[in-house]
Amino acid sequence: MYHVMYGCHPHYGCQRTMMERRYGMTSMPVPVYPAPVSWPANYREQNLKDNGRNPYVVNIEKVTKQNENFRTALWTGAHLQLTLMSIAPGEDIGLEIHPDVDQFLRIEQGEGLVQMGRRKEALDFERRVFDDDAIIIPAGTWHNVTNTGNTPMKLYSIYAPPNHPFGTVHPTKADAIEAEEGYEQSRMWNSRRVGNVYSNQLYY
Repeated sequence: MYHVMYGCHPHYGCQRTMMERRYGMTSMPVPVYPAPVSWPANYREQNLKDNGRNPYVVNIEKVTKQNENFRTALWTGAHLQLTLMSIAPGEDIGLEIHPDVDQFLRIEQGEGLVQMGRRKEALDFERRVFDDDAIIIPAGTWHNVTNTGNTPMKLYSIYAPPNHPFGTVHPTKADAIEAEEGYEQSRMWNSRRVGNVYSNQLYY
């Protein structure tokens, strides 16, 4: 252990404590706690899978840069979804709109151009973006982000509510387009099916 000196009280001056009077000590003993055990070197290595509905802590900058897929869902809940994206030089996320979903993007690596607008043919909002920039996309807004740099653009995206199925992984943009088309067709088919069942219930 080591000793820490007590200071003098501004009004009562320097008074000796019982320990000082009895043992002639000029300071009080303070226990020294051992340094915390160091974590393993791979403690921060994260498995890039969907951890949705579970409590979760992550080094978001590290996993965003670690991700090599065009899109990887990292956490999908009932009201929010976190995905990671890697956009190749010259590539974009694709012009799209989410009618009922607000979206937050943050760039961890790279640079690009973000475009937004109320109409698909009129993207009148344009900004250059760089690493550490955040992008807010209101629901019902057409938008696109293009990588204008020479290295992959690494970003993460937060959707509220979720926009992709749980566990989504799209290795390439082509995979994402194919999966989204299939997902939209499935959703439309299910919607019609539910409508038909509801109609049958009304008339029979």
